This record gives sequence, structure tokens and C-alpha cells, in this order.
Amino acid sequence: MSDNIEASDLKHDSGGMDLFGRFLSVWVALAIIAGVALGQFAPAVPETLSRFEYAQVSIPVAILIWAMIFPMMAQIDFSAIVDVRKEPKGLAITTIVNWLIKPFTMFAIAWFFLMVVFEPFIAPQLASEYLAGAILLGAAPCTAMVFVWSYLTKGDAAYTLVQVSLNDIIMLFAFAPIVVFLLGISDIQVPWDTVILSVVLYIVIPLAAGYLTRRTLIARRGEQWYDEVFMKRLGPITPAALIVTLVLLFAFQGEVILDNPLHIALIAVPLIIQTVLIFFIAYTWARLWKVRHCIAAPGAMIGASNFFELAVAAAIALFGLQSGAALATVVGVLVEVPLMLMLVKIANNTRDKFPA
Repeated sequence: MSDNIEASDLKHDSGGMDLFGRFLSVWVALAIIAGVALGQFAPAVPETLSRFEYAQVSIPVAILIWAMIFPMMAQIDFSAIVDVRKEPKGLAITTIVNWLIKPFTMFAIAWFFLMVVFEPFIAPQLASEYLAGAILLGAAPCTAMVFVWSYLTKGDAAYTLVQVSLNDIIMLFAFAPIVVFLLGISDIQVPWDTVILSVVLYIVIPLAAGYLTRRTLIARRGEQWYDEVFMKRLGPITPAALIVTLVLLFAFQGEVILDNPLHIALIAVPLIIQTVLIFFIAYTWARLWKVRHCIAAPGAMIGASNFFELAVAAAIALFGLQSGAALATVVGVLVEVPLMLMLVKIANNTRDKFPA
């Protein structure tokens, strides 16, 4: 059995998936517009949904993210996880880039643009808050959404799981010290319950569900039926959940975005540069080390994208819902999905540059 569902399969399973696969960027843009409009014209909807949270983690968003990554978890052949030890280079690249490079390049790039280049347009205090938000994003490499990017780049499901799991373990111990160091203060309180709950919601629960689903259905219907029928039926769930998640996120934050159009654009500049830089550092390194593409692409995506759920929650907990830090993390969500889709396309178009 192959551990991966080909991204191209998504285009042939049904007419609906063909539409999603070919015009995903368009759907993302429409989802953002729909989310902002929903927040403006039907504010009762996001207000009601926002009440369902625990440890500052939105339960509706968690369920949608679960729906996004469950198909990835359900396709993992757990016997293949032990083979990760045969290819340690992918883990080495991911770990070094995520924790020894990314937080510090984010700080440097964001400081340069927000505190120097854009000084005439942003008040010093507000610029400092925006910088704090960027630091929170930089110290939180992606956890949940990377399964979607791995899915779209035909990544090795088992290896991606190990990469993300190692990343989460390091995050539990490294997130707070890095944030404290870069902010230059010592009394910052990082919401540990948010970190732990996020790991449980976005990794443990869908992983357990995927394992039990795979084991039960293969035992009952056989591996061929599972691969060729069940997994293809799950295909539309990931992109559909992605679109609904974006609608909900921007319904929550639409008013903040509309109230700060210029600052949104200014904050986006360093975040975009950082994302592209980190992707190409990891991706080029993997190519030079002759790492297989199905490992290199998801590994580069982990560092390039951000664990925005944690970053947003931490910004709100530390600086307040209406703070510049919270706004900066929301901008991170705004630019991430379209930008990551572009990087997915680049990765898919350069597949032949890596070992087969």
C-alpha cells in the first residue's frame, strides 16, 4: 500500500474536487471575503461560536481543523513510522530551521520593517506591539495545517507525523524561553494549557481516530477497498474544512481587519518575506542533502507556516484582544494560506529536482 494519497487523485474523484483542486486559491479568497462579511452583517454568528472555547482555544475551529487533518491521519501506515530512523536528515533540517533559525530571522525582519522602514506610518508603541505579535508567530512553527500542506505536496504521511510530533515536544519547552528572550522581558506568562490542549486536539485525537478507523475498516473490508474507496471518499473533506475554517476565522476577526487596512498591509510585508525565506532555507538545504521530496516539502512547510492558533491565543492572553500583538497574529492567518498555496505549487513544480 502507498502511504500517500496523490494530490492529483483529488481532481478525479468527483467534479466537486476537480473544482477545489484547480481553483483552491480562488475559494480561499472567497472564504476570506465571506468570513469578513459574515462578521459584519451577521455578528451574532461569530459572537455565539466564540463562546465555545476552552483554555482560549476555539472548539469550533478545533473541530474544523480536525476535519482537515483526519484524512491525513487515516492514511498513515503506522508500521512505516519505524522507517523514519533510516532518514534522519529530514528531522535534523526541520528541527534546526524551526528552532535555531526561524524565531530569530522573524525578529530581525519584523524589527527592521516595523521599527525602522515603517516608522513614519506606525506609532512606536503600536509598532512594538506588532513586533511582539510577529515574535509569537515566529516562535510557533506549524502543527495542524502542515498536514494539509503535506497532503497537497504528496508528502510521506508517516514522516510528516514524526516531524510534527517532534516539533510539538520541542515547542512545549522552547516556546516560552524564546518568546521571553526576544521580547526582552522576564514576567511573560505563556498559557501552557493552550499549548497542551492544542496538541491534544490537533494531534492526539485525530491520530487516534485515524488509527482506529484504518485498523477497523481494513480488518472488515480489506486494504484495497480502504485505499481505493474509503480514502477517496474522504478526499473532499480536507479542502472543504479548510474553506469553512477560513470563513469562521475571518468572521471572528473581520472588524479588526477592516479598521486597520494600512497597518494590515505593513504588517504583512515582513511576515511574507519571513515565510518565503524560511521555506527556501529548509527546501534548498533538503535538496543539497538529497532528501526525498516527500520529506523535504512537508519539512519546509512546517517552518514556513505558523501555529496560528497558539500565536493568536497567546497574543490575546498576554496583550489583550484589541492589542497590536493580537492584530499581527491575525494578519499572519490572513497571509498564510494564500502564500502557502503558492509554496505548495512551487514544491510540486520542482519535484524532479529531488531524489526519486
